[in-house]
Amino acid sequence: MSGDGVCRLPFHVVAFATPLAVYRRHSDRSRAFDLTLFCEPARAVIDFSMPSPSRPGSSALPSSEQAEADDAIDSADSSDVADATEEKFRSGIQSIEVGFRLLDVLTNEPRAMMLRDLAQRAGMSPAKAHRYLVSFLRLGAVSQDPVSGRYELGGFALQMGLARLARVDGVKLARIALTGLRDRLDLTVGIAVWGNQGPTVVHWMESSYPAKAALKLGDVMPLLSSATGLLFAAWLPRSKTQAMLDRELAATRQSMADIEPVLAEIRTHGAARVEGMLLPTIHAFCTPVFDSTGDLALGLIALGQEGSFDTRWGGDIDTALRECAGQLSYELGYKPGER
Repeated sequence: MSGDGVCRLPFHVVAFATPLAVYRRHSDRSRAFDLTLFCEPARAVIDFSMPSPSRPGSSALPSSEQAEADDAIDSADSSDVADATEEKFRSGIQSIEVGFRLLDVLTNEPRAMMLRDLAQRAGMSPAKAHRYLVSFLRLGAVSQDPVSGRYELGGFALQMGLARLARVDGVKLARIALTGLRDRLDLTVGIAVWGNQGPTVVHWMESSYPAKAALKLGDVMPLLSSATGLLFAAWLPRSKTQAMLDRELAATRQSMADIEPVLAEIRTHGAARVEGMLLPTIHAFCTPVFDSTGDLALGLIALGQEGSFDTRWGGDIDTALRECAGQLSYELGYKPGER
């Protein structure tokens, strides 16, 4: 042992120089242990020196160089942690997404389910599904019949759904959705709801080439000569529409026997369409959006000029409106087949 704290042990090695090898090992505690091995042609120097008390694990560098090295390590570590955190945020938690498949199946299944059927529909083994269901049972997201062993959505799922419905604003959601639809189709679009005077336009967005339609916010649409009115006449309870229907039928000298086939056709197609009925050369679609009770919540309107407006059932405009209305109905809690 020399005065500098280095133990020097001579031994024979191969007759050529070996590069410096440095081994640093950090323990789980705050202290560290450095092992520096210098290999020379005739002897080896093994350094068992302890690290600097001010910086565990630091190497024997001049203080200024050591400080720069430590700063570089700290910076790299912070950057790695930040990158890892951001990546984790983007990637999400896969196990939650996997478990959610079980809740999705239960949401769309009208009856309680056995474990094997639920697992099969969710695309996982019964053993794996059971582990998720145990946690969901504890959280109240799922319930289990103690007699049959079948699984169903739990009380917490109901509370969460009711909280969502209490906060949702159908018109607000529709306004956001129609912005994208207008930009996508470049058509004049709008929203109508049933007001105290009848079907009322509450939102309107013009295309880049506005249709020559003298419509404005607050306008009440006729029941029998507009796509919007026909939609509400077809789906609303007759108790709401009968008085308005009677007035229009009397003005046009028609009877309910004349109009019922038209309303039945609208229900069959799932939307209303007119071609130049209310305004000459103006065609329009109106597609229903339903709420959680299956009632008509609002109508999505699209209209355009004759010659540039696709009036085909299943055409681009009809399809785009149906997709938009379907998504909005889902957001409002509607399940197809409830009507």
